[in-house]
Amino acid sequence: MAHATQEFGDWPLTRLMTEVVGSGPKSADDMTREQAREAFQRILAGEPDETTLGAFWLANRWKRNIPTELAAYTDVMREESVVTAEPECDPVDCGANYDGKHSSAVLGVGAGVVAAAAGTPIVVHSGDRVPTQKATAYKHVLDELGVRTELEPDESADMVDETRFGFYYQPNFNPGIHDLYDRRDQMGVRTFVNTIETIANPANADVHLGSFYHLAFAKKLTDTITESERLGYSRAIFFQGMEGYDDIRPGYTKVAEWDRDGDDGADSFEDYEIETANYGMAMEAEDLEVDDVTADSASITEAVLTGDREGHFADAIALNGAFRMHARQDVDSLEDGLERAREVIADGSAEAVLEDLRAF
Repeated sequence: MAHATQEFGDWPLTRLMTEVVGSGPKSADDMTREQAREAFQRILAGEPDETTLGAFWLANRWKRNIPTELAAYTDVMREESVVTAEPECDPVDCGANYDGKHSSAVLGVGAGVVAAAAGTPIVVHSGDRVPTQKATAYKHVLDELGVRTELEPDESADMVDETRFGFYYQPNFNPGIHDLYDRRDQMGVRTFVNTIETIANPANADVHLGSFYHLAFAKKLTDTITESERLGYSRAIFFQGMEGYDDIRPGYTKVAEWDRDGDDGADSFEDYEIETANYGMAMEAEDLEVDDVTADSASITEAVLTGDREGHFADAIALNGAFRMHARQDVDSLEDGLERAREVIADGSAEAVLEDLRAF
């Protein structure tokens, strides 16, 4: 269970609703860091009744959270719910949208294994059929591949050190958020919890790779990281992934890249585009669609990693693997990363990592 603060200040959710956030999307005020912290402490403690909590979540959705609020929520989550376990290596933290994908293949398992085989350690994390989509996420593809997923955090860290790829299971490393499952499910819409759980950072990684729907949201997330007192990221890359997941989409993908210490010593933020055609990949979004996302993602992943499948899926997994190497700055360019990705598939290194994961 999460350790939740039992002594609160002067801001129960009902008061925040009536005096701050609950007057509607145009007239609501933003909360201070202290108000947002207290709100989420009360939520993790299970204090608000279901109606009040639902109203608060919806009011936050209407008015749209600012980075100060998201940073406060994240810090409380990290302090009172997240159980961290650091591997000896410093992996890339891949926090895709936990509610998953429902039409296109999940490429992140294959991409992560390829990156791991090339020497870039990778951490992925997810829950199990998380609201609102309750669709296929990292856990389900790994389960289908025969990889253990319901690990304790220390086991997850050991998995990273032994294989260079590790999975952290939300109910075990973030129990306070998991305890909110039923209430989130009853909401029927996404809440700020869907945002902050992706940056829980259970491995205390230095680099984060995530996704966004709009560039402005990527800037909000990097500002959230900057304002957080509990997140240790020094570098983060967000992009418009397929179905909001951390898979580069065919064609045009917008990327936002943030560094805590840029060339001038201050935070830096830049955006750019990736065009898959520039890497000789003539694919469209429908080329990566599948009938059974869980089963097909697993079978495609295995076939690519063993060198038994070429074409669009192999290209997509290699490119996403290269992007993970780029995120950790282990390659000089995406082109170099792509060449390295194809090498580790061809020489059997990627397949070997998959077998190590199955044996763990």
